[in-house]
Amino acid sequence: MACKKDRAPRSPEAALLVFPLENSECNTGISINETLSQVTFEWQPSANTQTYTLSVVNLNTNTPQTITTASTSASLSIQKGAPYSWTVTSSNNDSDITAASENWLFYNAGPQISYPPFPAQIVSPVSGSTVQANQGNQVVLQWIGADVEDDITGFEVYFSEENPPTSLLESTTATEMEVTVTVSSGTTYYWRVVTTDSAGSTSDSGVYDFKVL
Repeated sequence: MACKKDRAPRSPEAALLVFPLENSECNTGISINETLSQVTFEWQPSANTQTYTLSVVNLNTNTPQTITTASTSASLSIQKGAPYSWTVTSSNNDSDITAASENWLFYNAGPQISYPPFPAQIVSPVSGSTVQANQGNQVVLQWIGADVEDDITGFEVYFSEENPPTSLLESTTATEMEVTVTVSSGTTYYWRVVTTDSAGSTSDSGVYDFKVL
């Protein structure tokens, strides 16, 4: 009799986010008090998944809230008028591998009529990482900018060996989302991105750092 081979556990797949919509104002929350409202987050079911972990981060304070559920929705009480990011991580009991959804941004509705840009999301270099410069001793700084009204007018990139960086490296237009900098081996650099919209409102990414080999 032939022996049956054990099947490897199937890894969960990433969930597709549904609501709140990406780069939007969420105005369907249930008001709790002057500062908080309850928002229900929704996503599509993903294959080979038993539980979902919802992570919601207040981008003003970098404070996360998490909740784990077997459902495809969950409710959290969050601050009115604040920018947030949210993701869902899929998992199951048979696999050590998890799968993360996309990372979406939104503003929780508040008393204001318009909103500042979302703080720029740093892509590369990852904060705290050690990177290899190219042959010209250069490193590319990359980020993503977004705004509810889609009216970003530009970015200011601050870059230096001091924390916090106060030296303006470059001002770029809204279509630019990367700059190249010249670096020295063995040095730690600090950088941040300030985003501006057509109303003159700004947001700050916060300080990120990396070291060069």
